[in-house]
Amino acid sequence: MGAGYPKNRHGIDLAVSDTEATTIQVDRRDAVCQIRISRPEKLNALDPDSVRLLRRSLQSAAHDPAIRAIILTGAGGAFSAGGDVSSMREHLDAGDLARLFYDLTGELELTVRELLEMKKPVVASIPGVAAGGGLSLALACDWRVASTNAVLVPAFGDLGAVPDGGLTFFLPHFVGTGVAQELFFSSSRVKADRALSLGLVSEVVAPEELEVRAWAKATELASGPTLAYAALKHLLVTSYGASLESQLALERRYATEVAGGPEIAEGIVAFGEKRKPDFPSPEDSTP
Repeated sequence: MGAGYPKNRHGIDLAVSDTEATTIQVDRRDAVCQIRISRPEKLNALDPDSVRLLRRSLQSAAHDPAIRAIILTGAGGAFSAGGDVSSMREHLDAGDLARLFYDLTGELELTVRELLEMKKPVVASIPGVAAGGGLSLALACDWRVASTNAVLVPAFGDLGAVPDGGLTFFLPHFVGTGVAQELFFSSSRVKADRALSLGLVSEVVAPEELEVRAWAKATELASGPTLAYAALKHLLVTSYGASLESQLALERRYATEVAGGPEIAEGIVAFGEKRKPDFPSPEDSTP
């Protein structure tokens, strides 16, 4: 995998090594890049190396101006089962489990930040289980398409561990503190239909339709106003902890900056002509 990913116009190497390609698979179609976690024998469980490689692929896509939307998914019928428990056992026996968690949570933190700060929309395609840190990655995306086979699992209670990857931040904001407590303390397994009703996923489709729908949604977003999407993503994240006064000021700043770009001009003209806008590529002029 990784064909068509030599170097972008900034000279940044976008190719992946054979080792990386076995863990992270990249597929590029026009302006959409799909990044797939590929450890199907472990339900795409995460260790520090696999999360580091995932972040590298996300960074490559972020720096390629030809890519305007991203799909994040997992191989073999799972999104990600979270932390690799078999690896944890090895480190427990070796007496360095705390070091493993320090490294893993650090890598996961950086990767979640990469998703949140990505100035392009990211679609999570969830074919099956998204547990623990895997659920954190899914909730850090901007749109979640789930199969009817999908199951969201906070997971930490059964393991005796503490949530990471921002899950104690995302879950209360998505569902409220009360439901978050229920999910964490009961180690609930949230099936696709309930996940949809709680707003944890954006849409649910049949398993055989998942890949097509994820690509269709990402393609739709890729044709949208990239500058406005980048500003919107930042505004949504800052809104979690901002005062109304500071959020109003930030909205005004971004609204003014985007108004000086080509996208809003096309949107206004298209509105007047009663047609769908054909937004231009913003290249490097991101807010």
